[in-house]
Amino acid sequence: MPKKITKYDIVENIYQDTKYEKVEIQEIIEDFFEEVKKSLGKGFVIELRGFGTFEPRLRKGRSVARNPKTGEQVLSVAPHYVAAFRAGQQLKKSMQELEPEK
Repeated sequence: MPKKITKYDIVENIYQDTKYEKVEIQEIIEDFFEEVKKSLGKGFVIELRGFGTFEPRLRKGRSVARNPKTGEQVLSVAPHYVAAFRAGQQLKKSMQELEPEK
């Protein structure tokens, strides 16, 4: 199972590597995530060169669907957008270099 890293861990790692205060780092990260959410909400595609692309993707509606948690049948689900991420070439390459856990 992959290890988990939280937003707090990211702030801590950046703090250890730079001269910036944790509060400043946390504000910048929060602002970044807010901008990503706001831009996706407006229908923009966000391209981060060397990392990847976030984009809104339209999911088709369904006349009959199930709640995956309960298995209960839901009458209908309207078409809606979801946030999608596509890894860039450099990120894909770094993932290929990862050693599988044994």
